Amino acid sequence: MALTVTLVSAEAEVWHGEASLVVAKTVEGEIGFMAGHEPVLAILAEGQVRITQADGSKVIATAEDGFLSMEGDELTIVAGNAALQS
Repeated sequence: MALTVTLVSAEAEVWHGEASLVVAKTVEGEIGFMAGHEPVLAILAEGQVRITQADGSKVIATAEDGFLSMEGDELTIVAGNAALQS
């Protein structure tokens, strides 16, 4: 089962797709998300968002100044600044 992930900055959508695992840094520490995770609303801390796609390939982005929301099998990360690293 896959997780649908959307990462947006204040300017544009940075990445959207399906993932098996997403790890993001919040003000409470790093948190990992997989399909079926309980609902979460958290404040982003400056750091990396590491996305493991369904095929095993990795996407790494930086994000800061925002929040993330997990609801059902959809993870939305809204950042003031976000950019892909790879």
